Amino acid sequence: MSEKSEVILEAKHVTKKFPAADGRFLLANNNVNLKMYKGKTLGLVGESGCGKSTFMKLLVSLDTPTEGQILYRGTDITKLKGEKLRQHRKHIQMVFQDPASSFHPKMKIRDIVCEPLLNFGNIRKSEKTEVCRKLLEMVELPGEYMDRYPHSLSGGQRQRVAIARALALEPEIIILDEATAALDVSVQKTIIELITKLQREKNITIGFICHDIALVQSVAHQVAVMYLGNVVEEIPGHELNTKAVHPYTKALMGSIFDIHMDYSRPIESIESEPPSPLDLPKGCPFQERCGYRMDVCKKEAPRMAEIAPGHSAACHLLNLTAR
Repeated sequence: MSEKSEVILEAKHVTKKFPAADGRFLLANNNVNLKMYKGKTLGLVGESGCGKSTFMKLLVSLDTPTEGQILYRGTDITKLKGEKLRQHRKHIQMVFQDPASSFHPKMKIRDIVCEPLLNFGNIRKSEKTEVCRKLLEMVELPGEYMDRYPHSLSGGQRQRVAIARALALEPEIIILDEATAALDVSVQKTIIELITKLQREKNITIGFICHDIALVQSVAHQVAVMYLGNVVEEIPGHELNTKAVHPYTKALMGSIFDIHMDYSRPIESIESEPPSPLDLPKGCPFQERCGYRMDVCKKEAPRMAEIAPGHSAACHLLNLTAR
């Protein structure tokens, strides 16, 4: 990422632990350090349960970290409370994976989209129709849909409504939590095109959570790869296919199946399941599934090391190649 890019949001040493039985803790995020830049997309990718959604919920203040800071324009938002926290929520909005579950089924689209604006006193009730029409047309839906209920819309249409609601307060940052995962591929493509179009027009910063590394590669300016709560590699999106160095990232890229792939190459897979986050191994979190495991991997967790501007990874193999 260019040094001239403006940092909007920064996570510093963010750790999130959840209490479990027998006095143990589930480590969902471990010492995460990431930056989000003005008008750019940060993709967060990894297998289910790696801590992606937990981390993004911390960014939108739906939860607080156990340790660390989250700085929005230099202010630690983890310390905000009461009215200051409420006012801050206007700046960072979220689009959830399943809009049907985040909408009240008995509310019309007009009320769903305009509710944030009414909550903050940005509009009067008499203005709902005009405002809702503009917001729906912004996400390429007919204004007449404002009188419908969520159940009468398709999945793609509901997701467009969710995007309209998230944009209603004109936030600087939008977090998309698996926002296209439940959609057909053709619908997914149109939603992604809509999001990137709105980003260009409004200079919005986007956090894009996804387990589909090929999709993340196509939309994200910067990609962070997570494994068991740890960021194991951060790399510019356009370099993901050619310059990734971490064994986990390379395995994810090798498992991609699409119509443009080289059919002469075998599809790779990662053998076995990841260990329980309640019982993490000492050393590298990926060691039990890594074909390059060394003795040092069992004893010491690797630290993030810069490979090139905007590209860093946590792997003991980097120490060998640097010699």
